Amino acid sequence: MSVFARSPADRVVVVGAGVAGLATALRLAPRPVTLIMAAPLGAGTATGWAQGGIAAAMGADDAPSLHADDTLAAGAGLTEPEVALRVAEAGPGLIDWLVALGTGFDREADGALALGLEAAHSRRRIVRARGDSTGRTVLDALVRAVQATPSIEVLVAGLHGLMQDADGRVCGVVCERDGAAFRLPARAVVLATGGTGALYASTTNPRGALGRGLLVAARAGAALRDLEFVQFHPTAIAAGRDPMPLATEALRGEGAVLIDEDGAPVMAGIEGGDLAPRDVVARGIFQALGRGRTVYLDTRGPLGARMPQRFPTVFALCAEAGIDPAVQPIPVRPAAHYHMGGILVDAAGRSTVPGLWACGEVSSTGLHGANRLASNSLLEALAFAPRIAESIDAASVSVSSDRPAPLPAIPPQDAAALAEVRGIMERCVGVVRDDAGLSQAIARLADLSERGSDAAATGLMIARSALDRCESRGAHWRSDHPGQLPARHSVFTPAAADASCALQELTDA
Repeated sequence: MSVFARSPADRVVVVGAGVAGLATALRLAPRPVTLIMAAPLGAGTATGWAQGGIAAAMGADDAPSLHADDTLAAGAGLTEPEVALRVAEAGPGLIDWLVALGTGFDREADGALALGLEAAHSRRRIVRARGDSTGRTVLDALVRAVQATPSIEVLVAGLHGLMQDADGRVCGVVCERDGAAFRLPARAVVLATGGTGALYASTTNPRGALGRGLLVAARAGAALRDLEFVQFHPTAIAAGRDPMPLATEALRGEGAVLIDEDGAPVMAGIEGGDLAPRDVVARGIFQALGRGRTVYLDTRGPLGARMPQRFPTVFALCAEAGIDPAVQPIPVRPAAHYHMGGILVDAAGRSTVPGLWACGEVSSTGLHGANRLASNSLLEALAFAPRIAESIDAASVSVSSDRPAPLPAIPPQDAAALAEVRGIMERCVGVVRDDAGLSQAIARLADLSERGSDAAATGLMIARSALDRCESRGAHWRSDHPGQLPARHSVFTPAAADASCALQELTDA
């Protein structure tokens, strides 16, 4: 059946084909699903680039409560305890679900899952596949499952906006393909559009990770939460590529250390050292770079020698850059990697706008708080997908029969404006922030937004949120406000017409 021939009363539209979108589509089966993606199935998604793994309390010395405790500690006061525990409890069953789909996780000689260690985890609980190719392996298994599910149809198109009825309920999407706009009415829409890393000049994300889902949700009136919290991965390989290849955090879990050009340890004297939470390590490297040092990840010796087997993806990336990690340290620097903020959702993944759900990095579930714990991202998406499917099944919705307004023109993307946005975000809304830089960013981003740059409009929301948070917490570090205030979330409540935002502060009880 054609995508356009499906009944809107039955159809669910899922936008995004990373782990969040694919898992949600599979959990919705056999309900008819139209899966919209900007690139062919299996391509163009950050999931395929995820190296580390999936955190799950699978070891004999581990428990979901310990996993939840580590998540809370990393979240710097903004992780919601009940969410952390529910997701951690779901972890082992989600690994079993992926195994049943044919995901080949790495195993020990006795057949038990091979469990790795990453920074800020108190136990070995990182379930991995093909060494450092977990994301690609999981994505391939999900793609095969989607291709084998008759109720899921795929459509390569860009997301332009959301359809809403007279009451404001989301009732479909407006998409773009080959410069032409078209509508897809639906009983429910799930945004699984990923993150915002490509708004930054230095990023590990695909070029399409521009926060499109955030912007269309904001324009529909959805509340967005904690947009200021952008996680910078400390060890992107500084080899002149865009996006930047990633040296997985698991390398430090296996003994790699951060050094400068003289061989001095970069993280000496900092609590947690090389295995401190990501925000701490990213700042340590950023500050060393600011002092004029060059920072390297030192894998020389036995670790580097076994990298072709244990970390084949990183080894191949190093080889492409002319680096032999067995005898040469790997040059690294922080790069925008993950957005903890997103569309505010409840325990079932529902946004504040009827008819709209969100899953994965585009959402704000309460799991990550101010700083995501390593390898909790794939886990979060997998954990919320079945809840979203159940919520949509239980929802009583109707599809609008209102006469739709004329479709908007789709202007071409302004490459020069995007390049300017990426530079502004890198300089002024990066690892370390201050009032002067953020105010400068807001002024220029507002101008670019008024000129029609959607990337600038999304960056503007992040910059405004960062300026409002006058403290340093988790991944948000203000050099002019190094202390902390009472823990609170920040929530944008945008005007539906133009995504202009009034910030509300919600103090945690």
